[in-house]
Amino acid sequence: MEIYAVGGAIRDELLGLPVKDRDYVVVGATPQDMTRLGFKPVGKDFPVFLHPQTREEYALARTERKTARGYRGFQVHAAPDVTLEQDLSRRDLTINAIARDAQGRIIDPYGGAADLKRGVLRHVSAAFAEDPVRILRVARFAARFGFKVAPATLRLMRAMVAAGEADALVAERVWQELAVGLMEPAPAKMFVLLRGCGALARVLPELAAAWASRARYARSRRALDYAADRGYTLEVRYAVLACALAGVDAPERQLRHMSARLRAPADCSDLALLALRHFVQIGVGAKLDAEALVALLQACDAWRRPARFEQLLQVVESGKATRERAFAAAPRLLAALGAARAVDAGAIAARESEPRRIAARLRAARVAAVQSVFDVK
Repeated sequence: MEIYAVGGAIRDELLGLPVKDRDYVVVGATPQDMTRLGFKPVGKDFPVFLHPQTREEYALARTERKTARGYRGFQVHAAPDVTLEQDLSRRDLTINAIARDAQGRIIDPYGGAADLKRGVLRHVSAAFAEDPVRILRVARFAARFGFKVAPATLRLMRAMVAAGEADALVAERVWQELAVGLMEPAPAKMFVLLRGCGALARVLPELAAAWASRARYARSRRALDYAADRGYTLEVRYAVLACALAGVDAPERQLRHMSARLRAPADCSDLALLALRHFVQIGVGAKLDAEALVALLQACDAWRRPARFEQLLQVVESGKATRERAFAAAPRLLAALGAARAVDAGAIAARESEPRRIAARLRAARVAAVQSVFDVK
């Protein structure tokens, strides 16, 4: 039995990056050998085990054979006669097909270390084309490392899309990869690559159509990278992406379709819808009177969700065309929100029994509170 550290941990070590998780490949062992040594089996589709002390993952060396379309259509063969090189050959990119043995020696049969130095994302073998998720993963790695994609790999990705492999991707897996990619240092690079290989039209057709406008495409890229530079949350970055739909036919309907198909979390889809609906009004917030400010805050449910309203301001700020206006509007909007939230809604409700009167009096009190802050007559 031989054990090798593999994959992302070795890649990140060679790049001088912190290592979060370590994975291992075990060569020359059977499942019975692993359980006898105290490892706990956890793999459903292939033999993966948790170390009894560290809880790190140890997988038996394996090969795979394509049996159907999509990323689930594989038959796995794990046996003691599978070599490390065979196991590494099934991996997606050369930079992820590097191993380290127990003595610390690097095993790099596919030139991953050289590609790391050159900043290149290159597929290991033709087996890359058997798993459409790898299209998304390459795009995500481009957003993480800023690496270029090897021309042959890009051609292969385009061929996969043309063959319909990207159509087999399920929503949960698409969202999983997109969400991670959005949180990378340069998220726009992920979408540039997906657009360039044709996959964007398959996984995000609404966005692909919106980006037929070169100006809208350029604005979205700049806004995404600005949000990343500022360290904004996933919800904000998804909303920034969704604002690309502004100006297309039925933008809110398009956004709802996109979010529903991706099964995006409610926090992401709700903020995106609010941003698409109100970003213009928020951008001119510095010019709004007290009545309009209260109406905007009410429409955004800012009384109950003040933190989410601040995220809306971040979305507007991310757009280059609206950034200066957002900076100008933010103090006024937040001051108005603070004044309006200070109104005692419970006290007003206690003095009235008619719901309509309560709503009217509460609104009037909030407008008066905002007027007192800005001395609006």
